[in-house]
Amino acid sequence: MLSLERATELNATMVSDEHLIIHAKNVCYAMGAMADYFGENREHWQAVGMLHDYDYEKYPDEHLQHTQEPLLAAGVPEEDVRAIMSHGWGICTDVKPETNMEKSLFTVDELTGIIQACARMRPKGIQDLEIKSFMKKYKDKKFAAKCNRELIQKGCDLLGMEVREVAEICIEGMRSHAAEIGLEGTGEE
Repeated sequence: MLSLERATELNATMVSDEHLIIHAKNVCYAMGAMADYFGENREHWQAVGMLHDYDYEKYPDEHLQHTQEPLLAAGVPEEDVRAIMSHGWGICTDVKPETNMEKSLFTVDELTGIIQACARMRPKGIQDLEIKSFMKKYKDKKFAAKCNRELIQKGCDLLGMEVREVAEICIEGMRSHAAEIGLEGTGEE
């Protein structure tokens, strides 16, 4: 099973951009919370989340085309590589998310971007971000416009969950790591 430590090591060999590192951590912690929700291994899901954009910095126009072989060669289990590949379903791969881990990764990848944008606007960051405030921003298509809400909805449909429910789980997962992901806020009202 892929450990978070090993995933972080592997990710560091390909990802140096601070923004992409923060994104990997956001997805990592959201995935840990989703694992808790489904009664699965938190660290394992976090590890897959950490590694999901392994080739993106070096190959943004060929995302996930430089992931499978190097990760398998590095000893990452096939099921974990498949989960990583599935987050590009319909965008840059034809690997459909089948398991709860795969469906969760597909969903939270974009969702964490909106959560991060929401939290950055608040004096206390993610620490007091409530689902009501998040949903108001989520419904505003101009807010965090680059985050694909259709993909988020598609992922939630695959999970059989509401956006609100998944967002609440992800916010909680990210909240306990607020300082590490730069979402602790300024403290200024």
